[in-house]
Order: sequence, then C-alpha cells, then structure tokens
Amino acid sequence: MSDMDFENGLQQLRRAIDEADAVVVGAGAGLSTSAGFVYSGERFERLFGDFAAKYGFRDMYSAGFYPYKTPEELWSYWSRYIWHNRYEPSPKDTYGKLLRLLDGKDFFVITTNVDHQFQLAGFPKERLFYTQGDYGLWQCSVPCHNATYDNYETVKRMVEEQRDMRVPTELVPHCPVCGKPMAMNLRADDSFVEDEGWHAASKRYQDFLDAHARGKVLYLELGVGGNTPVIIKYPFWRFAYANPDAAYACVNLGETFAPAEIRDKSILVDADIDRVINGLLEDAGR
Repeated sequence: MSDMDFENGLQQLRRAIDEADAVVVGAGAGLSTSAGFVYSGERFERLFGDFAAKYGFRDMYSAGFYPYKTPEELWSYWSRYIWHNRYEPSPKDTYGKLLRLLDGKDFFVITTNVDHQFQLAGFPKERLFYTQGDYGLWQCSVPCHNATYDNYETVKRMVEEQRDMRVPTELVPHCPVCGKPMAMNLRADDSFVEDEGWHAASKRYQDFLDAHARGKVLYLELGVGGNTPVIIKYPFWRFAYANPDAAYACVNLGETFAPAEIRDKSILVDADIDRVINGLLEDAGR
C-alpha cells in the first residue's frame, strides 16, 4: 500500500468512525499478531527453547498438536502456552489503543481470538463475545456436562513448579464430575462447551445487532482471515449490504477484500493494524 493510499484509507476510516452511531468490531488473529503475539521465531525460541531442542518444533501451533507421552509433559507445554498467550498482556498496547479509539462510541466486539486481550486491555466484558472459547477456561474432554472452569491458579502453579518439561502429577487436571481429563475450552470439534456465559454473550451481541440494524453503523473488521469467514466476515458483508446507511471497513495486512455489491461503501486498508490505529489516534489528537 502506497503512502498516499494509506493516508487516504486513514482519512476514510477516521470519518466513518466519527460519523457512526454504532461500531461493530470483528477481530481475528491478525489483531493479536499486530499486537506482538507471534508464535514462531525469537519469541518461540525464548519461551519454548527446551521443547524446540528436544522435538525440533519451530512454532507454538505445531508443538500444541504433538502427542506427548505423558499428561505431565502435555500440561508442561500447555501451561506455558496459556500463561504467555492469555494471562500476560500483549507485547504492544494495540488493544488498549483500540479502546481509546472507540472512546465515546456505542460499540460491540465479536472475536474469534481466544487470548482474552480485550478484557486485559480494559474492554467491558458486557461488550464482548468470544465465539471460539478462551485459553483461560477448561472443560471436560468428554464433555459430560456444559460447564467451564477458570484455570488461572492451576496454570500459574504448573508454570512455577514444572521441571524438565513436566508438571507435578497432582496438578494434571481432571473433570470434577466424571474424572476424565480436562481439555481446553476451544472450538475444535463438536465437543466444545458453550456454557452459560457463552450464551449470555451471544444474546448480548444479537441484541446489539438488532438494535442497530438501521442507521449509520460501521462494521469494522480487524485482522480476520479466511479460516472461519462465516463467523465475522460474511455476516459483516451481509449486514452492510442490508443497511443502506452502513459502512464496512477491513484492516488487514496482505488480505483485504470487499464484494462488488458493497464496494462503494467499503474501506480497505492493507496495512499493519497497530500502525493504522496509531495513525487514527494521531489524527484525533488522542
């Protein structure tokens, strides 16, 4: 994206935010990547150098799918993964800056991210819908019941007490109801638990959409790729098409697109999200 195109995109986006009666933010993995959550390279080697040396892993994703021989080693890896990608704030304050950008606006966030960075940055819980789960929650692996469990205290102990890539056996989590192993509350298959909190957030999101089906609504898509377009991308296109006063914005480095049907009301900014938010805040003097 040329400097001129970038500046034009910023101006269009700034105007759309200013004029919007409501902003619906759809956030994908690209937002966390822009905030510094990279899962390979120096960060991976620094946090998981022992696993890389033993197994030849080159990134956190592939290491997460490895069939470890014991649950103690499995949770040694996953506790570290959860701690550094869920309980620690992102390396850059991208989420906090986004909150400042939305200050004074009526907004709601739907996200496929599971790293909890919106709440860590201060976003109100009642304005968030995490559709795909949360690294900070466990569920029964069966599952035998529809409940999730906060894992902060156990994960903290796992990180502190693990030795030689193994956690103490007594820390390995089991379902309090059936005794089966616990699993991450992440949508990977039909065993994903949608608990009461999930359904409450889903209803709040739908209520927000219904309340703003008309009027000047900005559907702001940040870092959403093509893996699960039916959750954010395709609905945003449909919402923008159905509302003559709505606008659609897509900010994503290397992956921006809008259908021809809504192209005249779309803003496409092919650039790093953190850079875009910085530019918008500078324009607003915040």
